[in-house]
Amino acid sequence: MNTKVYRTSGHFKSFLFVIAIAIIGYLLYYTQNMVQILRGEARQIMEFYAQFYARAADDATGAELNFIFEEIIKRTDFPIVLSSAEGEPIGWKGTEYDPTDFSEKNLANVRKLMNAMKREIDPIPIKYGDIVLAELYYGDSKSIRRLQWLPFVEIFIVSLFIMVGFFGFNSIRRSEQQFIWVGMAKETAHQLGTPISSLMGWTEVLKHRNLGGEHETIISDMQQDISRLDKVAKRFSKIGSKSDLKERDFDEMLPGVLNYFERRLPQMGKKVQLKFENRFKKCVPFNPDLMEWVFENLIKNALDAIESVHGEITIIAADSDSRKYRVMIDVVDNGKGMDAQTKKIIFRPGFSTKKRGWGLGLSLARRIVEEYHHGKLMVKETQPGKGSTLRIYL
Repeated sequence: MNTKVYRTSGHFKSFLFVIAIAIIGYLLYYTQNMVQILRGEARQIMEFYAQFYARAADDATGAELNFIFEEIIKRTDFPIVLSSAEGEPIGWKGTEYDPTDFSEKNLANVRKLMNAMKREIDPIPIKYGDIVLAELYYGDSKSIRRLQWLPFVEIFIVSLFIMVGFFGFNSIRRSEQQFIWVGMAKETAHQLGTPISSLMGWTEVLKHRNLGGEHETIISDMQQDISRLDKVAKRFSKIGSKSDLKERDFDEMLPGVLNYFERRLPQMGKKVQLKFENRFKKCVPFNPDLMEWVFENLIKNALDAIESVHGEITIIAADSDSRKYRVMIDVVDNGKGMDAQTKKIIFRPGFSTKKRGWGLGLSLARRIVEEYHHGKLMVKETQPGKGSTLRIYL
């Protein structure tokens, strides 16, 4: 699978994200616009009551004014504070404070509420002619306050639903991928088992015929290749099984991997120097068959990245720079490197920059390191034209 598919999928995700942000933005704008409209209507209502109260003050008695405030103004669905012309609270309703408590402590709380209301909405003066009789402070109704919080509640619920769906979908997808990996690996091991056993038998027959000369060399090479196929089949059979992790030294495994590639480098038409520096000199638990597979995939990837005739691949094992792990192993090449976009998707199953290939090598390597050895495989650094460094933590 080429890079175009993954780049397109990345753009599509970005497009969906932008659409989601636009929808959320519109929802917030629409809701806040509705809040402003309702606030305007609420102010018109309160201004009407204030004017009504002011006009009634000319002819009405104190009892009648009290009736207007208690039975008309106080029945509105707003937190209201009526203050004197000097700004002292003389009545309130719809607040958290007891409207019958005129103690100094409660009055101080109401004054703070009046200041908060004034910062949000200007109070309405109740006038008789040019004389200010009182001022009417009011805040948003319960409906408006609920409406203000509605988009945030909706966004939270939708986000929670998306997160649950996303993690659920990813969990199902990972399980399906795991079953596919294990099923393919087991079936491959099973299919390879019979012909490999047969070839082993035939090479033994040829070996015992003592053909001599160059035939002995050919038979020996055949046996080595069949042993190699048998090792590959055993690797596949271990996928999905519990890993046999034992304390081992990298000097027991990596030199053999490098020798395997050194024998085949002349056929590739490249002069690549393979080096291994073991600065760790300790044992760490790993499965040699599976870790050989990891390093073979990483070295193959590095060889493909080297476009010049002369190249260099260095494997360096050293003490980990992370407290979580004991050792880190860098695979360093001087190949063509990667751009930032390729670096993000290099481990995805099916991704490949080559015209041929399944694009499963690095994905398989990461699975072996992270799922079977509880380690980590990452691109430490890369730069186009200057090579790459892939790091394994164990």
